[in-house]
Amino acid sequence: MLGARDLPAANPAELSAEAAALVTQLLRRLQDQEQQLAEHGRVLAQRDQALAERDALLQRKDREIALREAKIEKITFELARLKRWKFGAKSEAMNAEQRRLFEETLAEDEAGLREQLERLRREAAAAAATAAASDTTTKAPPRRPRRNPFPEHLRRVEHHHEPESTDCREPGCGRPMTRIGEEVSERLDIVPAEFFVHRHIYGKWACRCCQVLRQAPSVAKVIEGGIAASGFVAHTLISRFVDHLPYYRQETINARSGVHTPRSTLASIAGQAGAALEPLHEVHRRFILGCAVLHADETPVALLDPGAGKTRRAYVWAYARSWHDAVPGVIYEFCLGRGAQYPLAFLEGNGERWSGTLLTDRYSAYETVVDPRLYPDRFGAACAAHARRNFEELTHDGTSAVGLEAVRRFARIYGVEAELKDLSDDERRAQRQRLAKPLWEEFQQWLRLERRLVVDGGPTAKAIDYTLMHWTALTRHLDDGAVALDNNHLERQIKPWAMGRRAWMFVGSELAGQRAAIVMSLVQSARMNGHDPWAYLRDVLQRLPTQPNSRIEDLLPHRWQPASNAAP
Repeated sequence: MLGARDLPAANPAELSAEAAALVTQLLRRLQDQEQQLAEHGRVLAQRDQALAERDALLQRKDREIALREAKIEKITFELARLKRWKFGAKSEAMNAEQRRLFEETLAEDEAGLREQLERLRREAAAAAATAAASDTTTKAPPRRPRRNPFPEHLRRVEHHHEPESTDCREPGCGRPMTRIGEEVSERLDIVPAEFFVHRHIYGKWACRCCQVLRQAPSVAKVIEGGIAASGFVAHTLISRFVDHLPYYRQETINARSGVHTPRSTLASIAGQAGAALEPLHEVHRRFILGCAVLHADETPVALLDPGAGKTRRAYVWAYARSWHDAVPGVIYEFCLGRGAQYPLAFLEGNGERWSGTLLTDRYSAYETVVDPRLYPDRFGAACAAHARRNFEELTHDGTSAVGLEAVRRFARIYGVEAELKDLSDDERRAQRQRLAKPLWEEFQQWLRLERRLVVDGGPTAKAIDYTLMHWTALTRHLDDGAVALDNNHLERQIKPWAMGRRAWMFVGSELAGQRAAIVMSLVQSARMNGHDPWAYLRDVLQRLPTQPNSRIEDLLPHRWQPASNAAP
């Protein structure tokens, strides 16, 4: 019996009209079925893609919820620990100064933690509602000193002085004299800080017919329900973290103007404001890590241990964008130690690992951060000022010929670098290759020759070995015009912490150190960008409650523009 495949091929032209029509109809049906199957496949593919996107969104939401719950749990734990410290600390082991700072810090920390907890709860509620709805150089030549003019923005109080009589007193004249000009002399004066009160008056309008009441919405404030306007909050933060005035001294200063501000109130204001600035600080951190060349350094600070009534050593780690970067910025991180895990965690960010060149001293922790076996996309650069300092110490008694010659060679290198400051990165690299690289090569040859003549173990051998051991990192700037010659740029940004150590002696708690790092990061970056710290902080605190998250970058120090129609 013949199968369908065994039938002879038929020529369509030989078929009858009815058979040909039937074949055509069958072919058309097959084509329609193929199109329907293809369309069905596209619909299924789109549905699978939509399901995959929805699953990814749900997974991201779950991660956000888990992270938020972890933060809430951490803050709740911190609040409980504060209460234990408050009622169980060995206050008798502290002196009066330590006890005062400890009490101020507790009030400050508690206010900051409660503000964070309330914000996280609001975010969780909003996220839950959204998810439910969607479930469907060289020195200048000396010049003669002269007084700089007073700033134009200062208020001028004019005092007019005219002669008692403007008639000519010459014998036989007596005619009226003509005013031909004036001589102006300015003197600087000051009055104590002026406190004033903003009175917000909200009119109430009612329709007696419809029984409807209308009133303007209240002005959003960074500290809801508090007595402080943004200007006073900024003043308190600047006094605390820039001028390094403890709250009890601020309380005394304010009292001289007849205003009673208890230190507990000032501490609460600073704590809530510090918590409100945390989202902006996080955006600022991402901005700093957006630079391919970073300066890094650390400095010790004393941290109060309330249980033992003594202090222990903590550290502030500082990171700044390259000295040659067009947009400056610095950020601080308060940490309990000096190990490599702290810069590693900072540079990891939120899953976005930083890559580039890190300019540091030769502290061993940084070697782990730029280890090429672990991080092949990171490079280490060394500070030439540290290498020069070793030779400079040899010249203090004036007897080290090696130290004097090394300092002279560094001076020639720095002289070349000063001439290249205003060039672009590519131009600076080309000029370094042409002008500075021969000086470095001659310096290296001279160091190797001198090392053969120096006895091991001495300070001269130590200075030479340090320079030769880190030669690749010291000359990294020759191959990258964006890398600075030394780390002096960041060391200048750490000075506020050194000044603060002498004023407040120690940090009251880990949270207080983190809060100080947040405020000082934003304020110091504002200074680097030419802004007045108080004006910047006042405007930011005023606009922050109503600023959309999508535009929070506008409040960063390098992008900030004062609001033209700022409300009090």
